[in-house]
Amino acid sequence: MSTAAELPEAAGVVVVGGGAMGTSIAFHLAEAGVPDVLLVERATLGSGSTCKAAGGVRAQFSDALNIALGARSLEAFGAFAQRPGQEIDLHRVGYLFLLSEAADVRTFEDSVRLQNHMGVPSRMIEPAEAARLSPLISTEGLLAAAWSPDDGHCTPESVVLGYATAARRFGARIVTGCEVVGIDAADGDVTSVVTTRGTVRTSTVVCAAGAWSASIGALAGVALPVVPLRRQILFTEPVSGLPPRLPMTIDFSSTFYFHGEGRGLLLGMSDPDEQPGFDLTLTDAWLPRLTEVMQHRAPSIADMGVTSGWAGLYEVTPDHNALIGEAPTVHRFLYATGFSGHGFLQAPAVGEVVRDLVLARRPFVDVSPLGVERFAADLARPEVNLV
Repeated sequence: MSTAAELPEAAGVVVVGGGAMGTSIAFHLAEAGVPDVLLVERATLGSGSTCKAAGGVRAQFSDALNIALGARSLEAFGAFAQRPGQEIDLHRVGYLFLLSEAADVRTFEDSVRLQNHMGVPSRMIEPAEAARLSPLISTEGLLAAAWSPDDGHCTPESVVLGYATAARRFGARIVTGCEVVGIDAADGDVTSVVTTRGTVRTSTVVCAAGAWSASIGALAGVALPVVPLRRQILFTEPVSGLPPRLPMTIDFSSTFYFHGEGRGLLLGMSDPDEQPGFDLTLTDAWLPRLTEVMQHRAPSIADMGVTSGWAGLYEVTPDHNALIGEAPTVHRFLYATGFSGHGFLQAPAVGEVVRDLVLARRPFVDVSPLGVERFAADLARPEVNLV
């Protein structure tokens, strides 16, 4: 996507970061009538973590806040063609978590009860039913599975395009190729944002810079404990006879996952040996472990040819949960980051929340427990239902 506007001298709100989160925030602010919304992105829209996301969307979480954000976002994704107005290739094929450890079964049973209480139609199922839903798997060693039919996956780039196009339609400016190199504050109040293309006077900044958020926070004197962690994804060759409604399938104990992508599969798995950093090199170091897991859990996938792959970045916090709020030390420096792998899927709901925080309105859900100050107060809020 090309640069849509020149950098203005002043803005009502400056959103830093042009992924799904930043464009959602810009859209919701502009739609609400906030004047002079400016989004700045150091590269191109969606070029950070968003374009490398697996595209999963779900409400199956262990934390009530994440369930609420996920469910609200699912509603928004379902209506995305009407608002903001973009086809996103949404497939509501469900999420299936495969469980082979007794402790994990108990944890998911608790999570499903909470999800059901909040209106999410998830349920625990037997391994045989899991195999009917996802016939590529082996049930060897499985004790149970957690299933929610409303979840699925969509195209991250289309979500960014939809939000960015609509944000511009409502008057927001989006400037790409524009890196933030300074944030000025006087007496605890934001006064301007300094970029490689000039300085913008503003009283409000929203950091939605994903894996790069710690450095943006540091410019304002705000500590955002976000570290980048490489995750890799592979794509298989076309697969004949692939089930048309194959769910997003996750082997929870290993983190191996796959879903249908075109005529083949998208698959990935975390690497426990991965060290934090911004390296995006696609490596082979994780492949032996991945192959071993596939041979056990989905043997037919291990025999499929791989056509391509990429490496992207998770933005990880100490408790693997998001940072959403306003800095306690710098007035009107807001942040929405650190989603630890579920930022794309929560972008619609978080866009609403940040809009309301900027406008001093009560959001549909209280996100104050996700404020960065929770770590200093020893109030970490772990999310355990991760992929």
